[in-house]
Amino acid sequence: MTTYTQKIREISKRLLQEGRVDMVIGFARGSVPMINQPAFATHSADADRFVWDGNCGINLANYVTGRQETIGIVAKGCDARNLAVHIVENKIRRDQLYIIGVPCMGMTDRHKLTAAVAGEIESVDEDESGKTVTVSGDGFSETFNRAEMLQENCMLCMHRNPVLFDEMIADPVPEQTDEDIDRYGAVRRVENMNPEEKWDYFDDLLSDCIRCYACRNACPLCYCPTCFVDESKPQWVGKSIDPADIRIFHFLRAYHCAGRCTDCGACVRSCPMGINVRALTKKLEKDCLEYFGWEAGLTTEQRPPLDTYKPDDPEQFIK
Repeated sequence: MTTYTQKIREISKRLLQEGRVDMVIGFARGSVPMINQPAFATHSADADRFVWDGNCGINLANYVTGRQETIGIVAKGCDARNLAVHIVENKIRRDQLYIIGVPCMGMTDRHKLTAAVAGEIESVDEDESGKTVTVSGDGFSETFNRAEMLQENCMLCMHRNPVLFDEMIADPVPEQTDEDIDRYGAVRRVENMNPEEKWDYFDDLLSDCIRCYACRNACPLCYCPTCFVDESKPQWVGKSIDPADIRIFHFLRAYHCAGRCTDCGACVRSCPMGINVRALTKKLEKDCLEYFGWEAGLTTEQRPPLDTYKPDDPEQFIK
């Protein structure tokens, strides 16, 4: 994605040279393949570090919370939606942000790529069209259909283009619709299970959790000054890896994100144990859409449905 990279650098340099922003937040090459890292440019020369490809999966909205500076930020669809949530929740002001919008065709899944080859991956290259991805290492080089190697949340994304931006680096890409994908198929499969099957499903889902909190720390919505799992007076949940404590942590964190989660995949991407935490948040996303007609981060003019009260709120979910 050489064109995207060049455009991001040009816009970032212009903003810094003109004094429009105090810094620009984007991506730079990481220290290991398939993981680009957040980068901060405060001088125009710093912008030469910026890159863009399918390894920019980290949600940069994480890095604007509570800042006082004027910030330029590179934002794909889910990042921009999270910025909208931040604005609504008064974590950053809209006039502090200059959003550099990036049309996104999805982020590659490093776990899929790693599993698809026999050796250790040393480099990853995407063709300019974005249709293939080539991974190389000691004694091998293999090319894959990039669409098959995307993160699951990207495969199901219906907001590839930023809904909030000040400048776009390219023309919008085609959006997917409900006719193209079944974004809640996995949720319905769990909904159709009997109680015993559901218990076994979630027991297996969370069985490998080591309570490292990587999912929480990577989540752009988890900016409470003190998380409920860290409270000691009162202590809301145990600190152990007892299955009950693990379930309470994941279920309560998911509910805290209800109506706010943009399905950016940061939780799954960061989990060292490969747990599909999205199984919880995707269900709540589906409920918010069906009960309230609500999708997170599409507006800065309205608060999430579980953050407000209306006398005519639907009550079908109350058992």
